[in-house]
Amino acid sequence: MDKIRVIHDAVGHTLTVWFDEPSKESICEETTDEVVLMKNAEHRVIGFELLHYHPAEEQTGIAVETMVRFES
Repeated sequence: MDKIRVIHDAVGHTLTVWFDEPSKESICEETTDEVVLMKNAEHRVIGFELLHYHPAEEQTGIAVETMVRFES
């Protein structure tokens, strides 16, 4: 099973999600929606960072919902 890393920086107000190893990052691209896309050398998105992230409620963690879908 692939791993997804979710990192919430409460001080910097960012939420970062990695779909692959961060060490494979080669280029970053900021979108107009204040989202930074991290890409590998083949320009495939391997993660993203949401800028100015503030959780809806103050809590000591992030709830993560998982859904597995198999293509038929």
